[in-house]
Amino acid sequence: MKKIVVLGSTNTDMVIANKRIPVPGETVSGGRFMMNPGGKGANQAVAVARLAAKKGACIFIAKVGDDVFGRDTAARLKKDGIAARLVVDKNEPSGTALILVDAKGQNVISVALGANGTLSPADVAPFKAEIENAAALLLQLETPIETVTWAAKTAHDAGVTVILNPAPARKLPKALYGLVDWITPNETEAEILTGVKVTDTASAAKASAALKKRGVGHVIITMGASGCFCGDCGKMFPAKKVKAIDCVAAGDTFNGAFTVALAEGQSVADAIAFAQKASAISVTRRGAQSSIPYRRELH
Repeated sequence: MKKIVVLGSTNTDMVIANKRIPVPGETVSGGRFMMNPGGKGANQAVAVARLAAKKGACIFIAKVGDDVFGRDTAARLKKDGIAARLVVDKNEPSGTALILVDAKGQNVISVALGANGTLSPADVAPFKAEIENAAALLLQLETPIETVTWAAKTAHDAGVTVILNPAPARKLPKALYGLVDWITPNETEAEILTGVKVTDTASAAKASAALKKRGVGHVIITMGASGCFCGDCGKMFPAKKVKAIDCVAAGDTFNGAFTVALAEGQSVADAIAFAQKASAISVTRRGAQSSIPYRRELH
């Protein structure tokens, strides 16, 4: 069985849930503190592992510090049945994120990359064969762009499907677009990449066309509670209505689930439905990885 390879970041999330998010210079007391494993790469790896039809479906490549957070990450990934390929940085700490969540589930996040920021192509090179033999490669942007590009080219040259979740939002090198089979920005990320403000089906279609013109194979634009736009289908897929309490990792859950469904040979429409069902469950729970559902919960 071919595995899905996820390359990306791993963080420890320190979260405060409160009535509202303070404005600059303000203190809002009375919140509840939680410390959770996170990082976009690790979140997506957990989503792949929990939502795949068979156990042991995910390989996760990342870099951690020589500290308690790094060791805890290794233990947690093992618990989810993920084959972790963790490079240890002796000089940088493991990545951390500070997250504030309000009563409506909206959040603000500040990330200290730590060892994530030093993940290099040389660090990933020992795992080149695993990338080349993968069912798919899932990438994000919390690790250096040169490493993301190297991994994408390695997979692309081997005929492996490359899925890029371009988050956190940033401009991409021109060479990367042509290596990507699927790109999955949200509205904000799509606007930063294309200059098109995405608010509805028409603007999403315009942004999608701009991305395809740059060489991307296929485009999915996620639009929160509105659903997502499929460039190939030329239409919106409405989101399931749920009471959201925490949107942290909703996008990561969607990307992990979508990758699983594609790798299993599901149609695009079915893959979107599968991913939307998983992400809808995640927003009804608090935390990042703690909110990600298991496949049995989707039936």
